[in-house]
Amino acid sequence: MVQRIEGMPAGTIGLRTSGKLTKDDYRDVLEPAIKEAVDSGEARVLCVLESYDGLEPGAWIEDLKTGLGMGHRSAWKRMSLLTDVEWIQRATKLFAWMIPGEVLVGGLDQEDHAKRWIAE
Repeated sequence: MVQRIEGMPAGTIGLRTSGKLTKDDYRDVLEPAIKEAVDSGEARVLCVLESYDGLEPGAWIEDLKTGLGMGHRSAWKRMSLLTDVEWIQRATKLFAWMIPGEVLVGGLDQEDHAKRWIAE
């Protein structure tokens, strides 16, 4: 499940995910949020991954399309991924050089800090 986080700082977008991600999660929430962020000209996105149970079969294609269609790389300013799922933290840190803009990876207890950081 993917939901928008309410009360985010101006100019930022927050997404909270948990469980198994579906094709509808990508199509109805994730893709429109990323498009909004990129269209703003300064994508500043917070992703809070509370739990991860994988992707439903139809979501794999949406995941690939989302990754390939993230828009203008120059629009990405800051992205923060917060999770207590250690392998996702490690993988994100390892491949952070491939993510456009600055990247902050941390635990779920750092949400307030991450909100301030992406808004700077």
